[in-house]
Amino acid sequence: MKITKLLILILSASNFIACGQIGNHEHTEMKNINYDEITNANVRHAIETWQKADSEKWFFLFTKDATLYDDGNPRNFLKFSTKAIGNEYFTSIDKIEDNSLSVYGKLHSDTWGDFKTYFKFHSNENGKFYKLEIGQAE
Repeated sequence: MKITKLLILILSASNFIACGQIGNHEHTEMKNINYDEITNANVRHAIETWQKADSEKWFFLFTKDATLYDDGNPRNFLKFSTKAIGNEYFTSIDKIEDNSLSVYGKLHSDTWGDFKTYFKFHSNENGKFYKLEIGQAE
């Protein structure tokens, strides 16, 4: 009986640590986001897919050799996406530019907290994204 109680305590504590509930980390609630302001249908679909943590649909929108730049530094698109989807999401979309290819807003990350960010999509003639630039926005 004591082992069962200890196991429950350990599992409960690990759940709090895994989602960042111990310490000063707070979960930011996602506001109602008006996706209609994103006039590029593929970008709108990508952001909606990101928000829903649907990695299968997210990867479908990109070429197989898609590249990622994080604050100008090259990163592995597949590794980043796999780790971030479901753990990072927009809490607001504040600005859209470049014919809706650039989306700026506030992002919540279970790892890094809350900050302003941008996602800049680059698409080929078939509408697939071959490059994604992300980073902290001013």
